Amino acid sequence: MSTPYRIMTVCTGNICRSPMAEVVLRQRFDDAGLGDMVVIDSTGISDEEHGNPIDRRAATVLAAHGYEVPNRRAHQVTAADLRERDLVLAMTSVHERSLRRLAGASDVARRIRRYREFDPTVSPQAPDRELDVADPWYGDMCGFEECLAMIEAAADTIVAHVRDQVAERAVSGRPD
Repeated sequence: MSTPYRIMTVCTGNICRSPMAEVVLRQRFDDAGLGDMVVIDSTGISDEEHGNPIDRRAATVLAAHGYEVPNRRAHQVTAADLRERDLVLAMTSVHERSLRRLAGASDVARRIRRYREFDPTVSPQAPDRELDVADPWYGDMCGFEECLAMIEAAADTIVAHVRDQVAERAVSGRPD
C-alpha cells in the first residue's frame, strides 16, 4: 500500500474551526472513496487550548448537520507536524503567516495554503480578509453555522485537488 496523503487543518486553539474542517473533510474523502488514501488531522498555532476537547458549540453544529464528532483533544502545531504533511490548510492569514514562520526556509512552506482558497464562491481577486474563515468562538450558534458553511463550501474542491495529487503521485511513482 502506498503512503497516505496527509492533510492538516490549522486554526488558533484547535477547538473550533480546524477540528470542524477535519471532520467535514474526513467525511467528504470517505464519500469520495478516498478515505483509505488520505489522513486528516488538525492543530492550532497556540497552546492555550492544548488538551481541551472540541468546543461544545462546534460539536453541536456538526452533529446537527449529520457529522460524526470524534473524541479528540486540541494539539499545538510543531515544525515536525508541518514536515509530515502534504497539505496544510490555514484558516486565516494570521495562521498562514505563523505556519510559514514555523516552516522557515524549507520547502514545507509551499504546502501551506489558505482553506478558503479552495472555495469556488470566493474570487481569487477578493480582499485577503475574505479568504479567512471567521472565528466563531466569541459569538453565538449562528457564527458556528456560518463557519461550517464556509468549511463545507471549499471541501469538495479540496477533495478534487487532493484526488489529482494522489493520481499524480501514483503516475510518477513518488511515495510522497
